[in-house]
Amino acid sequence: MTARSIRRTTATHSRIAAVGAIAVAGTLLLTGCGDQTKDKDSGSGGASKASAPLADKLPESIRKAGVIKVGSDIAYAPVEFKDDSGKTVGLDPDLADAMGKQLGVKFQFENGTFDALLTGLRSKRYDIAMSAMTDNKSRQDGVDPDTGKKVGEGVDFVDYLTAGVSIYTRKGDTGGIATWSDLCGKKIAVERGTVSEDLAKAEAKKCPSGKKLTIEAFDDDQQAQTRLRSGGADAASSDFPVAAYAVKTSGGGKDFQLVGEQVEAAPYGIAVAKQNTQLRDALQAALNAVIKNGEYQKILAKWGAADGAVKESVINGGK
Repeated sequence: MTARSIRRTTATHSRIAAVGAIAVAGTLLLTGCGDQTKDKDSGSGGASKASAPLADKLPESIRKAGVIKVGSDIAYAPVEFKDDSGKTVGLDPDLADAMGKQLGVKFQFENGTFDALLTGLRSKRYDIAMSAMTDNKSRQDGVDPDTGKKVGEGVDFVDYLTAGVSIYTRKGDTGGIATWSDLCGKKIAVERGTVSEDLAKAEAKKCPSGKKLTIEAFDDDQQAQTRLRSGGADAASSDFPVAAYAVKTSGGGKDFQLVGEQVEAAPYGIAVAKQNTQLRDALQAALNAVIKNGEYQKILAKWGAADGAVKESVINGGK
């Protein structure tokens, strides 16, 4: 995803601390995601309700169901993606499992395109959206970052990580690209609805006559990577953890290289409908319990995101 903006949509899908170098487990491979209407993957669930210390904080309907339905774009390694067996893995699913132990429920990840996740949340298809989604004011207020117009109710965010946005190119073929301003006259591939797309649109407005920045937006980050790999674009952009993972793993590390510095560091948040304050507060309590008991730090270290750790979860910390 890209600091999934808006950051995955407001201007500026990236994540104050920059996420550190990605340490990639060799057994994990980048894989594409399936049909959003069919792909459902239950996480390796929570503990029994009797042993879950925070179960009573959940809404009664979710306690009875024993499941929290999670909308997620499961093609954004290492945050969430499919392994060789088709199982949903990554930083978000691991955090969800740890939180599930505190709450006594399972987090069931359901695949969807990133730019449709908040719509799915509003329609109650999902209970939450957890997908490397940047917490920003536009999303909190339900405002379209391009037009400034109100498009929905907005959501609350339970923040859990910080990260920035990066640009990468084919390895050995940077085309002189080191900053966003170097993209004028070039073509960039991004995931639709992300901060990367927002940043590209903002940069395109600054380009001089005769040096147009062409933006190709795709349903998921895998498609953007494929476009760059094939030579159909000069560069691609996504959140730093994702870009670094792609650089590390694609083609055995021979396909891509990072260029320039990551920008627009901002929090990732779990999106919850405004009216679901009890669920929101339960998630925050579970996340803070996982931070306190040390599981959080181990999970971030496993996925190379330790430098983006937060000391505590806050609500709507994005600007």
